Amino acid sequence: MDGLVDYVRSGEPDLTNRQMALMMIVYLQPGPHTVRGLARALNVSKPVVTRALNRLGTLGYLRRQRDDADKRNIFVAQTSEGANFLAEFGQFMGGDGVGDFHRRASA
Repeated sequence: MDGLVDYVRSGEPDLTNRQMALMMIVYLQPGPHTVRGLARALNVSKPVVTRALNRLGTLGYLRRQRDDADKRNIFVAQTSEGANFLAEFGQFMGGDGVGDFHRRASA
């Protein structure tokens, strides 16, 4: 509980549960990730995912990237800012942050 309180006091951006779930899927599950796939994984509509991605993109935590093989496809990709955010969040929650995050992401 203290870790969550520390996080709220930290001044880091407040993310909704849905936004945090999107972050966890993109960073901890193998990709590539699409809006359609993320919507299916969370059992929500594509516009719901798009709104969450807009916010996460504004924060620099995720980015959209066109598929080089098929320009109609857009993948959701990780950013260094997003990885840093999750590492710091892990520290607030009682892990060693970067080490915990990278171990889980590469598992």
